[in-house]
Amino acid sequence: MNNKDFIAELSRRLGYTSKDTAALMGAVVAEMTEQLEDENVIMIQNIGSFEVKKKQERVVVNPSTQQRMLVPPKLILNFKPSASFKEKMQ
Repeated sequence: MNNKDFIAELSRRLGYTSKDTAALMGAVVAEMTEQLEDENVIMIQNIGSFEVKKKQERVVVNPSTQQRMLVPPKLILNFKPSASFKEKMQ
């Protein structure tokens, strides 16, 4: 399912126009993005939680040249599904 199909199905279920539903989804995603940028945890009931974690810097070795390189730290988005979500997905 792509974004257009998702918006169409959601608008059908909610009874809103596709334009209003797309605006609503845009607002939800923008708010989630803002909260994650502030390093807050987002928990959605029966779905799971989203959290930004910091991956530490590390040394990696190129297998062909044996050259060692330092990979800088970076932020990654982590999703942990709820137990009910896991059950539905199996």
